[in-house]
Amino acid sequence: MSIKAVCVYCGSSLGNDPRYRQQARALGEEIGRTGLELVYGGSSVGLMGILADSALAAGGRVHGVMPESLARAEISHTRLTQLDVVADMHARKARMARLGDAFIAMPGGLGTFEELFEILTWAQLGHHNKPVGLLNVNGFFEPLLALIDHAIGQGFIKADYRALLVVAEQPEQLLAQLDSAPRNIKPKWVQ
Repeated sequence: MSIKAVCVYCGSSLGNDPRYRQQARALGEEIGRTGLELVYGGSSVGLMGILADSALAAGGRVHGVMPESLARAEISHTRLTQLDVVADMHARKARMARLGDAFIAMPGGLGTFEELFEILTWAQLGHHNKPVGLLNVNGFFEPLLALIDHAIGQGFIKADYRALLVVAEQPEQLLAQLDSAPRNIKPKWVQ
């Protein structure tokens, strides 16, 4: 399977470290430069807005998916290649999951964590076999990775499922690793 569209989860805030903004810009540029399509939450604010703007500036296609309630709040990006307005957050996540050939989480808050864990859980259950990565800007995800490793050590997560998560510090490196990541993990509960 060749990656054509990358679904990125990230913050609607900027965060405190300027490196988050720099890496959002770099990831958007790399997606656009390499001819990939960016699929994301459709917002014009925070890291999401920087990501979309930089992908567009690099000549990329950007497909946003936004719940109706947020679109009404006028935070949707107005210059996207395509913007889908959907009923709610559940519909947003399902649409983004269908559109993406790979998934990346960047620094963000609760929504980003929730999206990441849902897509990882779907992979664990065999609902998709698409690669999932973390853009680990300035070690942002180290505490999360330690928690996952702790859960493995405590017998709550199989070690094989840790391999579902590709981690890199630079966008170019992460995209290359995602393209060659293993995709055939035995689904949970399947004997």
